[in-house]
Amino acid sequence: DKTTFLTQHPPPPSKIYQFSMSGEEEKKREMKRALLIIDVQNDFCPGGSLAVGGGDKIIPLINQMRSEIKWDLICLSQDWHPSDHCSFGPNNKGAPLFTQITLPKTGSKQMMWPIHCVQGSKGSEFHPDLTQDKDKDIVVYKGTHKWVDSYSAFFDNDQKTKTDLDDILKKHHITDVVCAGLAFDYCVGFTALDANKIGYKTTVVQDACRSVAPESEKAMTQRINEQKIPLVSTEEILKSMGH
Repeated sequence: DKTTFLTQHPPPPSKIYQFSMSGEEEKKREMKRALLIIDVQNDFCPGGSLAVGGGDKIIPLINQMRSEIKWDLICLSQDWHPSDHCSFGPNNKGAPLFTQITLPKTGSKQMMWPIHCVQGSKGSEFHPDLTQDKDKDIVVYKGTHKWVDSYSAFFDNDQKTKTDLDDILKKHHITDVVCAGLAFDYCVGFTALDANKIGYKTTVVQDACRSVAPESEKAMTQRINEQKIPLVSTEEILKSMGH
C-alpha cells in the first residue's frame, strides 16, 4: 500500500550540528531572509508522472509571497535525476513501485518511484504558472547522483553529500528561511528540518504546500512540531513580512 509504505519508511534524519548567532540585537540587525521554493515541477503537479494531489493549487500563493514580501534571496530546488537513477522502478528489474528494495551496488534501502524529473525532460521543468526571475533566482539541483536519492534540498539521503544550497545561503548572509512547495511530507519537510538543524530560523508555509498522503503528512507535522519550527499560513506570513 503506497500510503502505508510512505509513512513507515521516511528517509533518515540528517546528522548536522547546530550553530547559533550570538545576541538578539545582532540577530535582528543582520537578519536576511530567503524564500525556498521546493520542487514545484511538472511531474509533481496534476498530469505529471508523480503528481501530488492539488500540487498546482499552491502556485498562486507562492507567487503572492514573491510579490508582496521583500526577499533578500529566492532559491528554487529542482529534482534533477539522471535517466538511470536508482530510485526509478523500471531501472531495478521491474521492482514494484512504492516498495523498498536494497540496492545491490550500495546496500542502501531505496523506495521505488515512477520515472520522474529526468534531467532536461518536460516533467523536470518548473510549472509554467510559477513566477520566476531568471536573472535573480538561484536554482539548486538535487537528486543528481545515480546511486542516491535526495529529498532535502540541502543533503542527499545518504547524508554524505550536500547540495549547493547551504553555501549559497551563507554567501548571501541569509539567517531566516521560509519554505513552501512539494511535497510537504517529503521534500519540503526534510528541507525545513535540515535548515533548522544547520541553524537557520525556519518557517514552513503549510497552505503553500501539498502532501503525498495524510499519514505521512501527520508524521512530518509531528517531526516539525517537535523541532518547534513554525507552521504558518500564507495570510500569516504576509501579515508579518509583507511590505
